[in-house]
Amino acid sequence: MTVTAPPKGAPQHPPRLARPSALPLLAEPACALPGPAGLTRFWADVSRRGTPLVGPDPLGSPDHRAVTFLWRGGPGTRAVQVMPNKLGDPRAPEGNVMRRAPGTDVWHWTVRLRTDWRGTYDFFVDEGDGPAPGHPEYWQWLRRNRRADPYNTRRLPRRWGGEPIACAELPHAPRAADWRPRPEAPRGTVSEHRVPSRHLGDHRRVWLYTPPPTAAAPAELPVLVLLDGEHWHPGLGVAHLLDNLIADGRIPPVAALLPDSVDAGTRWAELTCRPEFVAFLEEELLPWAGTRLPLTADPARTVVAGQSLGGLTAAYAAFRSPHRFGNVLAQSGSFWWPDGPGAEWLTGQLASSARLPVRFWLSFGEQEWVALPAARRLRETLAAAGYDDAVYREFNGGHDYLCWRTELSDGLTTLLTAR
Repeated sequence: MTVTAPPKGAPQHPPRLARPSALPLLAEPACALPGPAGLTRFWADVSRRGTPLVGPDPLGSPDHRAVTFLWRGGPGTRAVQVMPNKLGDPRAPEGNVMRRAPGTDVWHWTVRLRTDWRGTYDFFVDEGDGPAPGHPEYWQWLRRNRRADPYNTRRLPRRWGGEPIACAELPHAPRAADWRPRPEAPRGTVSEHRVPSRHLGDHRRVWLYTPPPTAAAPAELPVLVLLDGEHWHPGLGVAHLLDNLIADGRIPPVAALLPDSVDAGTRWAELTCRPEFVAFLEEELLPWAGTRLPLTADPARTVVAGQSLGGLTAAYAAFRSPHRFGNVLAQSGSFWWPDGPGAEWLTGQLASSARLPVRFWLSFGEQEWVALPAARRLRETLAAAGYDDAVYREFNGGHDYLCWRTELSDGLTTLLTAR
C-alpha cells in the first residue's frame, strides 16, 4: 500500500460552517411563568425540580418534549444566551438568546427535542458591563462571560479544565450506567508515565490501564489506544468503564494506553494525519507498554480510538499501519480535514486504496452539522470499498463527551469481541 503524505500544516480555526436546519424553537415554555408576585415560589420550585424543565410536546408527539432552559437575571442583566451543544448557529447567535418574562427576573428559552436527546450546555450572560448589543464585537465579548446553570447539579468535567459543564438528558437518552463505579467489580490499576519519543521530540505523558487479574485473562492482552488521554483519565474516569465491561464479560481483559494531547495547539499539530504521531504510537508507545505488560501484537485485537481530531487520527493510524491497528473506533471524527483545498483528504485516500484488513466503528451526532456531510461521504466510501463490517451510526446529540461516553462503551463491546 502506498500512503501519500497529507497536506502540511493544520488549520488554526474551525472549518467553513454549513448552516444547520432551523432550530425547533417554541414560543411557550414547558412551565407556567410567574408574575412579579410569584417569583419566590417559582424559583423555589425550580430549585427543587432542577433544570432544564421538561414538559409535554405541544404538538402531541409522544417522542418529543418541550425543554425549557431558565436563568435568573439580576438588575443589570441585558441579555442571556443559552448554548446547548451544537443546537445553534454561531453565525446567527440571536437564535439562542433567551426571552425575559415581563416584570420578572425570569429569562427563558424553549426548544422541541426528541426524547432520546442529551447534551451539555452553557449560559453567556450580559450584565451590562460590556459593549452594547449590536456592537461589532458584542457576540465575541458575550462568549467570554460563561456561566454554569446554578439549578442543575448534573455536571461533566470540562475539556482543558475549568468549571464543570451542566448536562441534560431526556427520558429515552442512553444512560451511562457503565461509567459508575461498582463496588463489586474488580478494579484495574492506572499509572502515569512519561514515555520518551524521538518522533515527537520529547517525552509524552501517558496513562496505562492494567486490567484486574482474572483467570479469564488471555496470555497476551488486547490493547486499546485511546487518544486525548488526559481527559478520559483522570477527567472522565474511563477506568471505571473498563472495569465494569470486563467484570460483565462484555469485553476481555484489556490493556489501555492513554497518551496526553498536551494542549490545544499541540493537538492541532499532531492529530491531523501526521506520520510522526502514528510512528510514536506504533514504534515507541506500544513497544514501551510491551515491556510492562504481555500485550498482543495482533492488529485484530488492537483498537485505536479517538474523538473529533482524535477520531480522524485513529482512522489515519489504521490506514497508515493496518499491520498494527486493525480496529478503528472514531467518534465525531473530523473527516472534513483539511478545510479548503484538499478537503476530506483521508476519505480520498481510502477511496483510492485497496481494502485494508481494518474494522471501522464510526458514530456522529445528528446535530453535528459541520461534520455530518463528510461523515456520510466516508460511510459511502467505505461501503464502496468493500468494508462490509464497518459500523456507522448517528446519535441524537452534538460534539459532546456526554454522548461519546456511551458511544465508546458500545464501540468497545463490538470491536473487542471475536471477529
